[in-house]
Amino acid sequence: MKTYGGSGIAVFVDIVLAAVIGFIFSAFGTPAGIAIGLFALLALLGMSIRVISEWNRMPVLRLGKYNGIVGPGFVTILPFVETTPSVLDLRVINTTFSAEQTLTKDNVPVNVDAILFWQIMDPEKAVLNVQAYGNSVQLAAQTALRDIIGKSTLSDMLAGRDIIGKDIDVLIQDRVTEWGIKAISVEIRDVKIPQELQDAMAKVATADREKMARVKLAESESLAADKMLEAAKKYEKDRYAMQLRSLNMMYEVSLNGKNQIIFIPTESRGMSMPTPIGLLGLDELANRQKRRNRQQK
Repeated sequence: MKTYGGSGIAVFVDIVLAAVIGFIFSAFGTPAGIAIGLFALLALLGMSIRVISEWNRMPVLRLGKYNGIVGPGFVTILPFVETTPSVLDLRVINTTFSAEQTLTKDNVPVNVDAILFWQIMDPEKAVLNVQAYGNSVQLAAQTALRDIIGKSTLSDMLAGRDIIGKDIDVLIQDRVTEWGIKAISVEIRDVKIPQELQDAMAKVATADREKMARVKLAESESLAADKMLEAAKKYEKDRYAMQLRSLNMMYEVSLNGKNQIIFIPTESRGMSMPTPIGLLGLDELANRQKRRNRQQK
């Protein structure tokens, strides 16, 4: 990058011009010649002095020919000879862009909003190689976005925003490198699809969730049935375990506070079981079963 270094020359030229103007007016015998010379010096210095911020740069044209880049800090230019047509900001700049009603690879119209972060890396190229570099970057970003949308499916746009953003960034960088600009990153802010398609996708999602819920319920029922059969086998081996389970169930029912439990004395030890055991009790039922078994033998 070519840097302009003519600040001292500009100040010297300003002083010489002011002295010449003052001498001309003094030659005609006017007492205000010196004052006019001082005023001309101040005016020329005001036209020459530039104070450039740390993050800015200015291109300098001498009689229409590019002469270099100035800044930051205090610089001077030759009045009437040199000009500074623009100011370049070297900080990271964000530019929003969008693509409306663009068809995806699977023929779905989408509206996509995105934001591009970019930075000027070579001010000389940004001045000489492109007109209105800010507007050019925005147009290049929009074109790249449309190209990527046309190569992607709707599911890719919705699920892989980071991947889509990186693809757009690479495509933009290929187009702005010659302008001395670096595309830092592209962020996809929003992807809008037609309302009819949104309703259809919502129905599909609802159906999938209902299917999953029913499958989970069936699996739970199957697991519960297996556990109940396992518990039944344990209760069959020990009748007192069944009695304890019965007491626990009565306790759980009583926790509601709205149910009333009446205990009925029976012949069995502890609480009796519901019908078909009835009031006979577990012991009596077991004895009767043993007697039947002996009679059959």
